[in-house]
Amino acid sequence: MADQLVDREVASEQAFVDRVYQQLEKAGVAAQQLAKEGHSRGKLGHEGGLVERDAMVFQAAKRIAQLDAAHEGLVFGRLDMTDDVDPEPRYVGRIGLRDDDRDSLIIDWRAPAAAVFYQATAAEPQDVIRRRVLRCTGPRVVGVEDELLDAEALSVVEANGRELPIVGEGALMAQLSRARDRSMHSIVATIQAEQDKAIRAPSKGVVSISGGPGTGKTVVALHRAAYLLYNERRRYESGGVLIVGPSGVFMRYIERVLPSLGETAVALRSLGEVVDGYRATRHDEPAVADVKGSERMAEVMRRTARQQAPGSPTEFRVFWRDDRILLDRGALGRVRRHLMSQGRRNKQLPRVSAALLDAMWRQVRGERGREEGRTKFDDEMLSRDDFLDFALGWWPPLDAATVLSWLRDPEFLARVSEGVLSTEEQQLLLKSWSGRTAAPNGTDLSIEDVPLLDELRYALGDVPQKADDDRDDPMALIEGAVDIQELMTASDREYAPSGRPWAPPTHSIDDDGFAHVLIDEAQDLTPMQWRMVGRRGRAASWTIVGDLAQSSWPAPDEAAAARARALEGKQTHEFHLSTNYRNSAEIYDFAAAYAERVGLHADLPDAVRRTGVPPTEVVVDGGDLEAATREAVVGIAGQVAGTVGVVVPAARRSEVNAWLASWPELADDAAGARAAVDSSVPPSGDDRVVVLTGLDTKGLEFDGIVVVCPSEIEAESATGRATLYVVLTRATQQLTTIS
Repeated sequence: MADQLVDREVASEQAFVDRVYQQLEKAGVAAQQLAKEGHSRGKLGHEGGLVERDAMVFQAAKRIAQLDAAHEGLVFGRLDMTDDVDPEPRYVGRIGLRDDDRDSLIIDWRAPAAAVFYQATAAEPQDVIRRRVLRCTGPRVVGVEDELLDAEALSVVEANGRELPIVGEGALMAQLSRARDRSMHSIVATIQAEQDKAIRAPSKGVVSISGGPGTGKTVVALHRAAYLLYNERRRYESGGVLIVGPSGVFMRYIERVLPSLGETAVALRSLGEVVDGYRATRHDEPAVADVKGSERMAEVMRRTARQQAPGSPTEFRVFWRDDRILLDRGALGRVRRHLMSQGRRNKQLPRVSAALLDAMWRQVRGERGREEGRTKFDDEMLSRDDFLDFALGWWPPLDAATVLSWLRDPEFLARVSEGVLSTEEQQLLLKSWSGRTAAPNGTDLSIEDVPLLDELRYALGDVPQKADDDRDDPMALIEGAVDIQELMTASDREYAPSGRPWAPPTHSIDDDGFAHVLIDEAQDLTPMQWRMVGRRGRAASWTIVGDLAQSSWPAPDEAAAARARALEGKQTHEFHLSTNYRNSAEIYDFAAAYAERVGLHADLPDAVRRTGVPPTEVVVDGGDLEAATREAVVGIAGQVAGTVGVVVPAARRSEVNAWLASWPELADDAAGARAAVDSSVPPSGDDRVVVLTGLDTKGLEFDGIVVVCPSEIEAESATGRATLYVVLTRATQQLTTIS
């Protein structure tokens, strides 16, 4: 009977979902027609037609993108209310959709009318009798999960002949037991009341979401971003939303969530990709990372940006009429100080030639030269190739990667870091940069180098953009050419389209700002990284997610001060999540006991489910480590349906990957394991077994985890214990440690 009831309810919901998908197809056709009509308006031959074309095509493209994204699990929720006037159920989905009569078919999950889906509880049902979650694969309903929120109201409804059966084990528990794959799925259907409060918090200022492992901080933050885009679309769609995560692996893991919710005005960047045009995927050794992450490096970068370019000319000699003119070190130093006092280095490029000519003209004392005058002098100097070559060589346009490469010279580094970095710290930096070339796209850089690049970008300033004909001619920069941005009048700026849809930022620092900044794993950000992300959110609202006990940065007070400066003047709204939805109680009790044993002072949330499977501790004690690892990995892979993470010390990563590739039991998964050696290679969705370091696991989760040599992970850095705690909290079903 129970199976028949479930089949009947699934069939009933399938009929409704079929109707929704039919309407979705109609909406898609309508959007295509709108785009077609918009293009036809552009043929009217007047400016009004072009404006109408752009508006219609943009709206059509946006709607088509929403409809395309909505196909995955379009309908996921149903509410049966106590309302006697309108007993029809309310359906909740990824987008809002109406039928041919303009009546609502499904409510967008971000709309106020859908808030009760997340906020209603048995204690406060808010007129909800039954909350149902539809589990769908594409357009097919594969199951339903009900929660009875008001038993008294159910009795009244059933007494009036309205049937509301309760089926399933409950939406939340069903979601928790689902096998994990290599990407995060939206869990809009199972967001709980404490999470919903954070999602729908005020848009201004800073929303800080804290909580221990598995409390859903990341998914809540992502749904908050989608909620903001829905409620204040004009602001956030024109300004854009920046989402920053700890690694490329993590960003690929979450990248499907927001598109699946219909939002595309979002830039997802790992910490190695925040600076436009650069992409770093490797970490420095912990000791090096500690130096590069310290805020002391900001002063080193400031000094570096003010240095004369290595190898640039140190003097210029010329004869003009009866005078011998010399620009020596003293004269050039005075010109240099004058230009530096005017603002950022690259911004002075249009003024360089005039400043040099001023210094040279002051040396013209002969009667013949004075009679011919300054205009004649300037014209003649600007026509000389030797003067132009000198000016360009003495004050060249500089990019941040080039300037950062100057620090590879021990003498240069010692000069700019005097009194800031110790000799030992300088040696660590030189070692990290030795043997690497200054690649223009930053492929030689570490993740910890990227904030240094950003510091230099802002210290140097952008190279002024010239007219199109001059953009490829560096000489134009020093021949007194005009900075187009400086010529732009106030009325021109007002006329510029401020409500245009968001587009990815250019390489210009003027385009770095966003309307909203979301930082995940915020406890790991170094002071220099806080400076970097802070520049992108000076006028933004923020969502910050983190757990101090999981921090990999060894100086939390320094990071806290940098964070406070990045958020200065912004009101903060604090939210704390207290329930662990990820780990089984058996796994989290094991991790929590470790945290308490090593003194991490961890925030310990309550795990809500038990599996009856405790963690397994294997002690090799000088035996065959490969054999023990093989047995554990193959065993877990055979028992769970989803992913298995093999977490190893960084020094053993290549070795363990070679093991996995040679094991015939995991032949289908070997490609995924090998791909994971380089975190810049996106793994296939079918790869179940992956080898990661402790830092790589940040923000991720797996059905099963095998931890190889945990004591070596502890010893890798000053925060190794916190890293191991993170590793122990990544498993949803099974955990094995091999010591």
